[in-house]
Amino acid sequence: MAAHKWSQKVTEHSDALDLDEGVFTKDDPKAIAESLKRSAEHSKRRKGTPLQSAMGMLTFYINRAGDNLPRERRDTLENAKDELRALFDKKRD
Repeated sequence: MAAHKWSQKVTEHSDALDLDEGVFTKDDPKAIAESLKRSAEHSKRRKGTPLQSAMGMLTFYINRAGDNLPRERRDTLENAKDELRALFDKKRD
């Protein structure tokens, strides 16, 4: 069973960020982005910039959920990417 939960373990115990509990279950994309930004800026263990770390964790979560992620949830998380870019004042290429 542990082999099937590796992504949950990474999310919960990542060396990149200390995430707020339930960050990916929030309904507001801006709240998700703000939480990830806060976590990334306060992390002493991240390897990239705060934006890279926050975006990486969000993308990791979306990719790991895969087809099990309902469309509405995926849309919320994808919108959180745009909110995250806005919080870091970065334009999407």
